Amino acid sequence: MCGATQGGLSVEGLNLTKEAVIQGRVLREGEPVAGAYVRLLDSTGEFTAEVPTSATGHFRFFAGDGSWTLRTLAPGAQTDRKVVARRGNVAEVEVELATSAA
Repeated sequence: MCGATQGGLSVEGLNLTKEAVIQGRVLREGEPVAGAYVRLLDSTGEFTAEVPTSATGHFRFFAGDGSWTLRTLAPGAQTDRKVVARRGNVAEVEVELATSAA
């Protein structure tokens, strides 16, 4: 099974035997969201890390094995997604932000 989705971040050069990778892209209406913030929360909901999305909406975390929550924050939207990370694997996540109703 391929570790990266088509058009996703390359995992070439990463040592996946040492840690799990959680990566993906944030979209709104199918378009990438640059400058959103993605937070990594542990299984108890505690904040672990935060990264901004790239110009193409991509993000990446290096994590330990276990259950995690990705909390994505962008203007007018907040979305939580559960993800399970395992050493030696890449967890690919696509986060679709709902359009806020005015």
